[in-house]
Parts: sequence; C-alpha cells; structure tokens
Amino acid sequence: MFGRLRTSFGRFVSSMRADVGTSEDQRARNLFEAAAAYVSACAEDDQDRIDEAATWVSPEALSFGVNELACRAVIALARERDESPRTVARDLLGLPAT
Repeated sequence: MFGRLRTSFGRFVSSMRADVGTSEDQRARNLFEAAAAYVSACAEDDQDRIDEAATWVSPEALSFGVNELACRAVIALARERDESPRTVARDLLGLPAT
C-alpha cells in the first residue's frame, strides 16, 4: 500500500515540475495526449509507458482525460453498434442487461 502511495506521490511531484528541455520528447503534453497514451499502455500492459504517461499531467487532469476518453469511446462504439451507450458500457464491463 505504501509503495503505491509513494509511486502516486512521485508521479504527482514529477507532474508539477516545469519542463526545462526544449526537445520534442520533453515538450509539455496536454491531458488528452496523456490519457490516450495511458489508456493504450494499460491495454497493452506496458508498465513503463503507463508510468511515463502518468507524469505528463497532474493526476486529476489524467483522471479527467481518461474519463473523457471512456465517454467518447462508449459513444462511438454505441453509434457503430446502433445500441445505447448504457447497453454498450454494461456489455464492455460484462454486466447483465437491465
């Protein structure tokens, strides 16, 4: 438990630091880039990329970005399947239909 807290706090501190480099790799990322990188890394189970993406923005911004990405993904998939977003979300989570 303390390891997770230490990791989360480290990410938070790292995200609060100002970028001092000017290279493309060190440029400031927006929360949607961070969310996309974080979610895709989670899907691929790539812990190094997860940790990197988590440092690009604050934990609160990352949470918002992941939430926004989830909403947009469910809406897009619902349109593609011609179903309601509620049905798609429940199906993705393996929940019974209501």
